[in-house]
Amino acid sequence: MKTIHERFMRLAIDKARQGIKNGQTPFGVCISKDEDVVSCVHNIVWESIDITAHAEIHAIREACKRLNTVDLSGCVIYSTCEPCPMCFSACHWAKLSTIVYGTRIGDAKKLGFSELTIPNDTMKQLGNSPIEVVGNILRKENLELFKLWSEQENKRIY
Repeated sequence: MKTIHERFMRLAIDKARQGIKNGQTPFGVCISKDEDVVSCVHNIVWESIDITAHAEIHAIREACKRLNTVDLSGCVIYSTCEPCPMCFSACHWAKLSTIVYGTRIGDAKKLGFSELTIPNDTMKQLGNSPIEVVGNILRKENLELFKLWSEQENKRIY
């Protein structure tokens, strides 16, 4: 039986695949509320020439516009990779209820991304954040995104 986490994570994975095909990095995100999709996007750093346009930031911006609020309480963010400290902070400030991720920051670091390898659990603890963190959902499928991206001739990294 497919769990709710798997359902929304697969949407994030599909977006990441789309991003890879469009010359972006292998990261996708889906934000849900009450089991409905609020936003579902991929990373657009290279498309927008904006180093802050990580998939999580892009999805939060879209969700805030769609819901006409900066308070995303009750929303869950599904990320193909554990959010970096910038993205974790944005999730905290947006008051997202839960972060669900597939791969870990260290996995992205191994590919050459210039990650600050501070796990979400550490950010949550040090910042006393109420956000719930659930990791390793569909980990194998999310790792496949890194493999797919690595095989691209036009891949760019930051």
